[in-house]
Amino acid sequence: MDTGLWIIQGVLAGIFVLTGLTKLTQPREKMAAGPMSWAADVSDAQFRGIGVLELLGAAGLILPGVLGIAGVLTPLAAAGLALTMVGALLTHARFGETERLAAPVLLLALTLLIVLERFGPHSF
Repeated sequence: MDTGLWIIQGVLAGIFVLTGLTKLTQPREKMAAGPMSWAADVSDAQFRGIGVLELLGAAGLILPGVLGIAGVLTPLAAAGLALTMVGALLTHARFGETERLAAPVLLLALTLLIVLERFGPHSF
């Protein structure tokens, strides 16, 4: 089970690094005109802040276990990312983007799995 959790954590970290870097490196207006229409309703600081949170969450999924310190940070990071996905679900629902709900639902489920397992029987 531990190997499976590590694989999930790695995949989640990769996804959140990519999405976080996108929010930090691409103009909000460009993203709002394209795949992230919700970005038109937030400030630049909020848009960048979400990107920073995603990067920190990705680091929290991997670094504590790899470094062998503060293992409790991994499920806490997963919980923070789960809250981010709840926000994504609410935002997509508010915009009527039902076709965009599958990815945040899947990411929410995987982050919650990490929370439950890393706080529970497979903690570091």
